[in-house]
Amino acid sequence: MPFGLCNAPSTFMRLMNEVLKPFLDKCCVVYFDDILVFSTTITDHVEHLKKVFEALRQSKLFLNTTKCQFAVSQVHFLGFILSAEGVHVDPCKTSAIAEWPIPQSISDIRSFHGLANFYRRFVKGFSIIMSPITDALKQKSFLWTEAQQTSFETIKLALTTAPVLALPDFSKPFQVDTDASATGVGAVLSQDERPIEFFSEKLSSARQKWSSYEQEFYAVVRALKQWEHYLLHQDFVLCSDNQALQYINSQKTINRLHARWIVFLQKFSFVIKHKAGKLNRVADALSRRSALLTQLQTELTGLQCLQDLYKEDSDFKTIWQQCMGGHPVSDYSIRHGFLFKGNTVCIPDSSWRPHIIQEVHSGGLAAHVGRDKTLQQIQSRFYWPHLRRDVIRFIERCPICQVYKGSAQNTGLYSPLPIPDSIWEDLSLDFVLGLPRTKHGSDAIMVVVDQFSKMAHFVPCKKTFDALNISRIFFKEIVRLHGIPRSLTSDRDVKFISHFWRELWKIFKTDIKLSSAYHPQTDGQTEVVNRTLGNMLRCLVGKSPSRWEEVLGQAEFAYNSMPNRSTSHCPFAIVYTKMPNHLLDLAVLPKCHSTSATKQATQSVELLKEVKQKLESSYDTYKQQADKHRRQQIFQPGELVMLRFHKERFPSGNYAKLHPKKIGPFPILHRINDNAYIVDLPSEFKTSNTFNVSDKFKYHPPDDTAVVSSSLDTSSFEDGET
Repeated sequence: MPFGLCNAPSTFMRLMNEVLKPFLDKCCVVYFDDILVFSTTITDHVEHLKKVFEALRQSKLFLNTTKCQFAVSQVHFLGFILSAEGVHVDPCKTSAIAEWPIPQSISDIRSFHGLANFYRRFVKGFSIIMSPITDALKQKSFLWTEAQQTSFETIKLALTTAPVLALPDFSKPFQVDTDASATGVGAVLSQDERPIEFFSEKLSSARQKWSSYEQEFYAVVRALKQWEHYLLHQDFVLCSDNQALQYINSQKTINRLHARWIVFLQKFSFVIKHKAGKLNRVADALSRRSALLTQLQTELTGLQCLQDLYKEDSDFKTIWQQCMGGHPVSDYSIRHGFLFKGNTVCIPDSSWRPHIIQEVHSGGLAAHVGRDKTLQQIQSRFYWPHLRRDVIRFIERCPICQVYKGSAQNTGLYSPLPIPDSIWEDLSLDFVLGLPRTKHGSDAIMVVVDQFSKMAHFVPCKKTFDALNISRIFFKEIVRLHGIPRSLTSDRDVKFISHFWRELWKIFKTDIKLSSAYHPQTDGQTEVVNRTLGNMLRCLVGKSPSRWEEVLGQAEFAYNSMPNRSTSHCPFAIVYTKMPNHLLDLAVLPKCHSTSATKQATQSVELLKEVKQKLESSYDTYKQQADKHRRQQIFQPGELVMLRFHKERFPSGNYAKLHPKKIGPFPILHRINDNAYIVDLPSEFKTSNTFNVSDKFKYHPPDDTAVVSSSLDTSSFEDGET
């Protein structure tokens, strides 16, 4: 056809990559129809050629033998000459450049510039040398002065004497030398003082006005962008003759341009060395870097003493002897003098085991990570019997983790409150705070729930009410309707701890059951009612939150009218022995049967018995479901425990994000029940000494192998030492 196929080059390139995919970068590289097969020996070369030929034959691709070379020590490939020494320029191309006549037109300048630019990676400072010729291309008419002629002769000489570029060796550190002048920037990537590639760029007219510091900084950024594929994730030495560049990471004030460049440099791992002219050789920096790496390797190879411990070790003695005798056991093997299980090193029973755990968990490169993460890191490298057990024991005894880590635990079985015998005898009380202030000044709700019938009363009040005001409201809204209760369950609000409130209930022989501090699950029944009340009020007030007091009665009626999950009856029916009249009851139905007083009383008694049976059954079901994810934890008086300290327990103004999560150890004074304990808390902690079992952690005294670099003092929060 007189025209090429659409996307033919990319399609053909994709075809060649698919055909030679098993061999690419192993013994073969390909660029369109140029295939290069490389080998270290002639025997390997023959085998590689057979495999490549077979792959081409299967795809029905054919080679032109007149264009092929076989078993040569150097080859022309894509305009370069490749050999064991490195990459050379093509003499045919450089001879054409050396014999190039003086340009007579802009077209001649453009042709010379394009050919010379192909080999710019072989010439140090190519853009700076070619700068006058590049400026001539910007002129509207042909201009050839002495500056262009000097550049013309210099670049021809540089190309004909270009060095052989070395191939990169990623096992050695790289070196990047950068420099900048008033017209351009340049850089050299090298290893062992042999250049791998040169880079240069002519500065624009705006960049030529920059300060020398900015030009040198720009040279560093452009060089690292050019060789990012070589330098990323590699240690290298960066050399510059600008001494100020050594402090690029510690500048106090920087502009946006410099900040963007510094962010880019953060991706690389390098050491900056100042190069004072020609005196300071980069080899010194490389030698120091190599010495650092050698020292690190010496430290890590300290495990060589393990080789002498296998023979007498109780865990690996038999396996070591069998492997040495040529009878390996399952996946055990001896490599480099060490016993391996798979790809992990076996550690004999010695001081190395706790030392390894300590290094991974709390060493210089560790940060006291948890049990599972520490275990994963060790298991990926080492093996010994009972490794998991040793890691768990070490971490649970770590004194740093015991103080500064606070995590929830599923200790304490479900312990429901005792089931009452009748209605409105055992109550629970709580407050809903943080509500918007209404026109009557109310900003809180007192929630009172009967533990038997589950009936609730929602009473508006003020957050600032003291114990006297709360007691008046309670007698007005609760005692007036239902009489004095036998017990009252509540949290440790200051209103209920006050001396007046306690003395008042003593007069009426009522028991106040306070929950353990900061453990709302004790009064879980009222907490659930609070959540339900909040949902109902949100739906009723809509976009007018301050109207909540007006609809509070509607919410109370709705709550007491709906069946309860535990009793299967609505609270109204339990208390008043009948369902409340609803809007749906438009007409009073005729009474078909008259009920005598005796029969009605019997029905009420039967209803109370049924409700109590339902409560017992529901509590048993809740306990079975809750205890599936809980474990029982019993502490004895005198036992030492660590206490998880909630934010609210800290003295006012002393809490900080990085304060210890747990304090202690403290002894247990008294066990109230399986879930509540009284702890011997020092007097400076002005908070309740009753703690729930979920806030107590068994104290593990550190053993001799747990080396801690800092001592901990949890005696006081006042001086900021804890």
